Amino acid sequence: MTQTAVDQIKQNLYDVYGNEKGERLYQKTLDIIDTCRQKAQAKDWVDERDVMLITYGDSIKQEGENPLTTLKQFLQEYVGQTINSVHILPFYPFTSDDGFSVQDYLEVNPELGDWDNVHELSEDYDLMFDAVINHISRKSNWFQNYLKGEEEYQDYFVESDPSLDYSSVVRPRALPLLTKVEHAEGTKYVWTTFSDDQIDLNYESEALFAEVLKILAAYVQHGARYLRLDAIGFLWKRLGTTSIHLEETHKIVQVMRHVLEEISPGTIVITETNVPHKDNISYFGSGHNEAHMVYQFPLPPLTLHSFVSGNARHLSEWADALEDTSDHTSFFNFLASHDGVGLRPVEGILNEGEVQSLADRAKEQGGFVSYKDNGDGTKSPYELNINYLSALTKPEETPQDAVDRFLAAQTILLSVKGVPGIYVHSLLGSLNDLAGVEVTGRNRSINREKLAADKLKKDLDTEGTLRNRVFTTFMDRIELRKQQKAFHPNATQDVLFLDDRLFTIVRGGELVSVVNVSEEAVEVDPEEFQAPLQSEVFVDALSGVSYTTEEKITVQPYGALWLKAGEQ
Repeated sequence: MTQTAVDQIKQNLYDVYGNEKGERLYQKTLDIIDTCRQKAQAKDWVDERDVMLITYGDSIKQEGENPLTTLKQFLQEYVGQTINSVHILPFYPFTSDDGFSVQDYLEVNPELGDWDNVHELSEDYDLMFDAVINHISRKSNWFQNYLKGEEEYQDYFVESDPSLDYSSVVRPRALPLLTKVEHAEGTKYVWTTFSDDQIDLNYESEALFAEVLKILAAYVQHGARYLRLDAIGFLWKRLGTTSIHLEETHKIVQVMRHVLEEISPGTIVITETNVPHKDNISYFGSGHNEAHMVYQFPLPPLTLHSFVSGNARHLSEWADALEDTSDHTSFFNFLASHDGVGLRPVEGILNEGEVQSLADRAKEQGGFVSYKDNGDGTKSPYELNINYLSALTKPEETPQDAVDRFLAAQTILLSVKGVPGIYVHSLLGSLNDLAGVEVTGRNRSINREKLAADKLKKDLDTEGTLRNRVFTTFMDRIELRKQQKAFHPNATQDVLFLDDRLFTIVRGGELVSVVNVSEEAVEVDPEEFQAPLQSEVFVDALSGVSYTTEEKITVQPYGALWLKAGEQ
């Protein structure tokens, strides 16, 4: 065990819990590390070949077969190793929120399969598990035992006095913060950041924190290479503060990172904090002691805004201002997810009118807008609930136009600094699932459709279908991306401001990615690429077409180029 890691674990625990309590937790932590130690991961970091598919365990279903088996068969048949990593969204028993109200952290939902199915997937793919450790289902054994008055669980949850002032607490939902429950000792109120079925855990409890560390260790033992810390910013509560991103939260995440690295070197911790950029990147810590990756939340709304407005200025300026990361930290990039398109991350980047235009666009395209409570009696748009392809589709246009625009957006995802995460419904060319919303009554169901495997395969195999067009081109582009060392997650990124209709970046000093976000053809002087590529001849890795400095380069509407130096 490295002394540096041990020292940092000990110091953080002392800082959060005090010397006496911190020492007890420190000894428990050392025991967990010694008991759960695994061999090192096959890779200690990521590179340009790492691309992740994000999917529910039952996004693809086959009658008479457990969904995790169906998922593996689909991946083997259609994806192979073009995509090498898979994020299986919460696959534990749950009671609400499509898995994010976990009933038992250490069981696989029997409707999906079992741990053997998960282990089999881990043999072919690097897996990401969700650690939904800010809250737990009210029907969990932990909470039910708390309600019964069992002593062991009495400090597992945050009891609160409803007469106190909670107005400073940051709220991600327009729902009550406190939930009334009937306890063995009488009526009590517990803290519920997200819903009355998602009871927040109390990390002031040393027993609770030790249990969570054991759960994280078990996930690594079950084959997780990546651990996604869901809604981690809300972990520590203190009245009179925002109760988000508190110092104690950061120190606890640091403990988790060091513990996991000691248990299985090469494990990657990813923090999920749907908040403004400055707060989000604070989870990098020093660049060596906290999250290995953070979700790049501004990217989805800024990319959508670029294509809706036909102007990439905001996206370019934001990308230009991105801070350098350390050699072992990077961004986890995505455009679509099981949730919606978050709007808080563009606070200070897009103005209210621009945010409202995105909300209006979502509604026009059959989507919904979710709102957050501002604490002063007002509400503001928090999230767009819409399928990303549907959001980028225009009325009365040809399917090919929609495909071109959508794949241009995905090319931005594949080009920017970090590891790309591709949501299953983006890869498969899905559209809004309004029937799903009608069944569940939840806006987010619009992008959580369950697909019948046989019909899906038929659509993918039939040339000219929407799914076929999206999937085949997307997969080809991913394969090409993996061949470019310039797309290493830590390769340099420099923005070129050529035309507001273009998003143009230089990666690794050897590849220029140009994406036209507008419906107009844009001419570019090739001399703009001469200096960054150190050449007068350029080859587009996407098409194979060569260019010289003697002729203008035309970027077609919603076109994309990956230019590299060609032979002189």
